[in-house]
Amino acid sequence: MSFVITGSPGVGKHTITKEISKNLNLPVFDINQIAKEKNLFERTDETNDVDVDKLEKIIKDNISQPSLIVGHLAPYVLASDQIEKIIVLRKNPYDLIQIYQNRGYSEKKIKDNIGSEALGIILYDSLTKFGKDKTVQIDVSDKTIEETTKKVMGIIKGEVTSEEIDWLPIISDKNDLREFFAY
Repeated sequence: MSFVITGSPGVGKHTITKEISKNLNLPVFDINQIAKEKNLFERTDETNDVDVDKLEKIIKDNISQPSLIVGHLAPYVLASDQIEKIIVLRKNPYDLIQIYQNRGYSEKKIKDNIGSEALGIILYDSLTKFGKDKTVQIDVSDKTIEETTKKVMGIIKGEVTSEEIDWLPIISDKNDLREFFAY
């Protein structure tokens, strides 16, 4: 069985996965890297769409040993029987804005990603596919790499449980709903 690190772009999935891999001496399967190597990305407007059906089959055929799997597409390409836990890293959407600007994301892509994080889309999709027993979320907003790594290791060992995270009250209190969602 494998452990999965997922979350919105910019939350630190790859950084934490590298640290966890060192601690557990497990191979890492990067979903995005596999999609790139298999030429499954299709550029449309400002996004890279992936054929998740093809990617799901490739992953099912190639991940047979315990490993760490990383990528925001995890809920869409993994089967429940492939994983022990899926750990959803969450970050305050206000913190993500600067990260996305530094990456050169367009305003539309920034809004799409911060809106998705604000609503907890990846968490919801993980819960729907893998269930509450296998899905854990943690807030990494103000945590160092070391603190986050320790928390993820605690989840893997069964010592740490899911946190309750809801960004909407913060956004609503700041009267920023229009900044995060087009309506």
